[in-house]
Amino acid sequence: MNIGIIGLGDMGKVYAKAFAKAGYRVCGCDLPQNREALEEELSSLNITLMDDGKQVSRISDLIIYSVEAEHMAKVVAECSESTKYGAIVAGQTSVKSPEIAIFENYLPSDAQIITFHAMHGGAFEPAGQKLILIRHRADDAAYQRMLSLFIAIGTDIVELADYHEHDRIAADTQAVTHVGFESMGTAWASAGFFPWENASYLGGIDNVKILITLRIFSYKAHVYAGLAILNPYARQHVKRYAQSESELFKLMIREDEDTFRKRLYAARDFVFHESRAPIMLNDAIMDEFTFHGEVNERKPNSHLSILSMVDAWHHLGVNPYDNLIGQTPPFRLRLGIAEYLFKNEDLLEESIQTALYDKSIRGDDLEFHSAVREWASIINYGDIEGYKKHFNQVQNFFQGRLQDGQKQSADLIRRLM
Repeated sequence: MNIGIIGLGDMGKVYAKAFAKAGYRVCGCDLPQNREALEEELSSLNITLMDDGKQVSRISDLIIYSVEAEHMAKVVAECSESTKYGAIVAGQTSVKSPEIAIFENYLPSDAQIITFHAMHGGAFEPAGQKLILIRHRADDAAYQRMLSLFIAIGTDIVELADYHEHDRIAADTQAVTHVGFESMGTAWASAGFFPWENASYLGGIDNVKILITLRIFSYKAHVYAGLAILNPYARQHVKRYAQSESELFKLMIREDEDTFRKRLYAARDFVFHESRAPIMLNDAIMDEFTFHGEVNERKPNSHLSILSMVDAWHHLGVNPYDNLIGQTPPFRLRLGIAEYLFKNEDLLEESIQTALYDKSIRGDDLEFHSAVREWASIINYGDIEGYKKHFNQVQNFFQGRLQDGQKQSADLIRRLM
């Protein structure tokens, strides 16, 4: 099989290298200004660089579009007429509804559409990583070839029959998960402090919060903007998360303990009943990856971000454990710290008491509340450029620690997964 990859950015390169190492013939293309660096990096693997996507499409039995979601329509429109007869065509965007619509609009009728979504970042090799494979328009022989390809590079394949199901799962596992961590980062940046220098964010759950937040902000804004804004199911989920956070925050201000406690217990009983297999994070592992400064004495934390997520799952009627079939590392860790908090009676009680009565954390919770509303508004308006600018501002605040955060979070993910 000749494999062609249009777009050799982080993820395109990862899969080009994996296919080449597995013995497949691979070619690809990217922007002209990137060609020299790519040839230097990929030539030793016998990956052929082409001038453009039309040349790639003409000779490839499998064509993978690995371009930014917002540019997908333009690139497919330019290259579609050169699609090799009967070729399999796939996309690497994280939202499949617009991708499939573009393919159906531009690709020739003989093209076989079998798309996929790699549930990991460019820092990880595909082997052992979860990958969702979606058969949309293909015969049995073509689908078996695609399945065999990903088996050959060692991915953990999850087969879905419908791209709508993929996008519903992605709304929870990616869009809302990212907004939660992005809101934490925005709150810390707005307050003007690094969380590892604050006693309220020391150890255990907060180690995971900090590392995953830094991990998300170490990547490119367009990836997260596309996930949140182009997914037709994401706005509903993000809106519910923002609503849950706002309602809980109002109860905290009013110190309405009875309503607050009943609401959280109802959410706990819905999400964490005993029949579901636990993730089982523990203090020893979470404390192994401490990311803080000179602060040595932990202060209680309300964990409003986690309380809001569990409340949102309850109101959406979502079972997050079902969505582990399409998990990303940040989602698994987000569910893991939520499980850890809600199944630890003492820690949950400390969180409730802190949320309601500890005024020293209230300012941080106000910053988080404002950040959630900001992100939810940007997503609701469909403002991709606004999303990128907002993301990049926070990214700049943490710039000096992002590389370290990405490395430690990768170590944490490998340790816990």
